[in-house]
Amino acid sequence: MITAIIYYSMSENTAFIAEKIAEKLEHADLIRIEPVKAYPAKGAKKFFWGGKAAVMGDKPNLKAYEFNAEKYDCIVIGTPVWAGTFTPPVRSFIDQNKDALSGKRIAAFTSSSGGPDQSEKTLDKLKKYIGVDAFAAEFGLTDPKKKPNVKNEEIIDSFCEKIKA
Repeated sequence: MITAIIYYSMSENTAFIAEKIAEKLEHADLIRIEPVKAYPAKGAKKFFWGGKAAVMGDKPNLKAYEFNAEKYDCIVIGTPVWAGTFTPPVRSFIDQNKDALSGKRIAAFTSSSGGPDQSEKTLDKLKKYIGVDAFAAEFGLTDPKKKPNVKNEEIIDSFCEKIKA
């Protein structure tokens, strides 16, 4: 089974998870998406502009990336939680690939600083936006790069086993 792990990461928490998943799956391609114009990464501007963009449903232009859905059996989408929803770059990716994602096996994960409630709400919004009733697997972690622990590893392992099934 070949898996694409598509993700956006500002503070590297989502990248940390994506890389862990790729290590555990035998055949996975990491596809990092990035907006052409980066969001502020520090201070109050980070939260103001990122939160505003997420709430308003912005769809930024993305830097070039390679993705051919036909190549993959499963597509994993990773996103930080911004203002209780998924990030604008992920929104742009979905819009650019909506038809290609249709009928595909999709899984998703989030990273946040706000805890599991924010993750669950974000995953629900992501399902609705993609147009699926359920993901093949899903989870959310809180500050995984800053606070690694055995439980997080077990959650990632369980997620990967569901993808392999």
